[in-house]
Amino acid sequence: MTDDIVRALGYLCLGSRLKRIGEQVQADTQRIMEHMDVDLQAGQYPLLAAIDRLGSLSIGELSAALGVTQPGVTRAAGLLAEAGYLTARKEEDDQRIRRLSLTPEGAALIARSKQEIWPVIEAAVRDVCDILDGSLLDRLDQLEDALKEKPLHRRAGKAEGNHP
Repeated sequence: MTDDIVRALGYLCLGSRLKRIGEQVQADTQRIMEHMDVDLQAGQYPLLAAIDRLGSLSIGELSAALGVTQPGVTRAAGLLAEAGYLTARKEEDDQRIRRLSLTPEGAALIARSKQEIWPVIEAAVRDVCDILDGSLLDRLDQLEDALKEKPLHRRAGKAEGNHP
């Protein structure tokens, strides 16, 4: 059996480990969605949820709300539009800006998701997180806030007295 190098390297590979955990959670979420006959990628749900919660949004607004890059949002929004869940219309004031809204199909998917799908996914994630000491979500909030306040590249020289 091979050692888990990412785990063994500790803080050095924290980003890789968090990514690995995230990929596992998304893959398992995808399995749940497929079992429940949801024709959507798990990673696309946050876009639909943001538009449902905040209303019509531009790509830039959606990117900011989700904390992800605009090219990623643009690609995902395009796929959701092709699937019939989103519609895009140009703003009257500025034709360069497209506002994304849920279609009736997108709204129906969100309504079904709130009732049937999200509670199942949330319960499964909560179940695995409940074995932890303390709240994982609180700790992730603290980690995210600390990185926003002072990113790793600014912390890197701290031990040596250098400040990149």
